[in-house]
Amino acid sequence: MSSDSPEQKNVSRPRVLSGMRPTGKLHLGNYMGALANWVKLQDDYECYFFIADWHALTTDYADTSNVLSNIKEVALDYLAAGLDPKKSVLFVQSLVPQHAELHLLLSMITSVGWLERIPSYKEQQENLADKDLSTYGFLGYPLLQSADILLYQPKFVPVGQDQASHVELTREVARRFNHFYPRRSHSFASELAEAGSEESLHVLPEPQVLLTPAPKLPGTDGRKMSKSYGNTIQLTDPEPVIRQKLKTMVTDPARVRRTDPGDPDKCPVGDLHKVFSTPEKLAEVYDGCRSAGIGCIQCKGWAADALVQILTPIQERRARYTDEDVEAIFEEGSARAQVRAEQTMVEVRSAMRLPSASLRSGGSR
Repeated sequence: MSSDSPEQKNVSRPRVLSGMRPTGKLHLGNYMGALANWVKLQDDYECYFFIADWHALTTDYADTSNVLSNIKEVALDYLAAGLDPKKSVLFVQSLVPQHAELHLLLSMITSVGWLERIPSYKEQQENLADKDLSTYGFLGYPLLQSADILLYQPKFVPVGQDQASHVELTREVARRFNHFYPRRSHSFASELAEAGSEESLHVLPEPQVLLTPAPKLPGTDGRKMSKSYGNTIQLTDPEPVIRQKLKTMVTDPARVRRTDPGDPDKCPVGDLHKVFSTPEKLAEVYDGCRSAGIGCIQCKGWAADALVQILTPIQERRARYTDEDVEAIFEEGSARAQVRAEQTMVEVRSAMRLPSASLRSGGSR
């Protein structure tokens, strides 16, 4: 391991872990809901951020032709947003096989009822009615998330409020595992107890939710920005595309004519200004809209100005990386992640009284 690895630099910092599914290029909603917060966390936490390619198969298993290209796009977006391989471990889920092993072992002790009660289970079945989601993989994807988390024994999982239930499932699974399989190394447990960390006596410590701010970010049709709605502004959209998308964006329905006053609090474009515009520009928006002093076209132009200012440095960073750079960064990060994951699996196998590494490799004990 190199002397400047994130694990060594951040050894005394709380560990966090999070990831995203590679379903295509990321958009502003992904950036504001997760990436921007991850970038900030890098200076205060030991960070593991991954691309959850196996999770993409839970709903798109019938066509995997775009998985590799999507991994590349998301990897580029991670780096473009400001995730730094010198500060964080950046990796691809499927390159760390311990994720699958821990998922299998946890599936032996996890109640089906726990999985069925996850709010997104029925919601996604309804929203994706055109797909057959009556699969074991789709039912078990929250448990795969739990394995992803517990494999790195993080202190915190940075999520929005809508993902908190998944972390709670992870805590329940960890609690059940630790009840069945206490740590077998008494000397190691004693050292941890002396250090004052009672929870560290467990093989799989229960992670805490680290709620991250997720501002309201509408898509061009006024609904939540989402790839499935086709209403996104991508991190890679050039300025002319951004301006064209905003020109067609829905506004306050009360402004039928140019002379009608409006209310930015009832307008999706107003919501964009609240997130991206300066306080001074936001004040102009409120004053101009409510007095009908400005029209919607001008207001949308101001919003586009703000988005371009945010996205330009992201796109400039993206252009600095070659395909070879990205591949090398994520291969190295995946190797680092595998080392840390195996540390957990050694403890898990020992606690469950499964074969040791020497037996697994065919050697003698």
